[in-house]
Amino acid sequence: METFDRRLHHLLQTASQTFAERGFNATSMRDLSAACGMSLAGIYHYVRSKQELLGLIQDRCFVEVLAGAHAAVDAATTPEARLRAFIRHHVVYFTGHMGEMKVLAHEEAQLEGAMRAQVRRRKKEYVALLSSLLAAVDRPAVDLKVAAYALFGMINWIYTWYQPGGAIPPERLADQLAELFLSGYTSPGSAAGTPSGKRTGE
Repeated sequence: METFDRRLHHLLQTASQTFAERGFNATSMRDLSAACGMSLAGIYHYVRSKQELLGLIQDRCFVEVLAGAHAAVDAATTPEARLRAFIRHHVVYFTGHMGEMKVLAHEEAQLEGAMRAQVRRRKKEYVALLSSLLAAVDRPAVDLKVAAYALFGMINWIYTWYQPGGAIPPERLADQLAELFLSGYTSPGSAAGTPSGKRTGE
């Protein structure tokens, strides 16, 4: 028999993909029931509403990515290596959770009350971690908020164009994005470009 956590994990994964494909508002609880192979009563055993399910998806995602980011950063020894480790973990994690990435990008506004406040606290903690890593790197004077959100702009929208299983594996994609952010496209020795003008992931 499946454990509670295993069934909940399946529900959250399936709901993430369904919300990503159909949109939160266009998805009914019956749609989720059909997608995950659970009865409506089975779903309501875990959550009281579709909005609570969305909140659990987003909160769990931030908990996992925060824990992984701290572990990756703590294993690095220099400020630039720590920043690269953050970028690498973020990209590798979200290329394996593309549905959750799209849900985080588009559906936060659907949350209300305590759930919305909790997800925003997690998000602020994640942004604060990146800001601290950026502040430790010896770089020209750039506003930390600008730098942080410029980097997130690069790495949060990969779901719109990156194809998992393509020519560029997640780890290489992460390293190229880190190089592009830290060194720039035209810097000597930059590894950000791709050969023959091919699109990454094709």
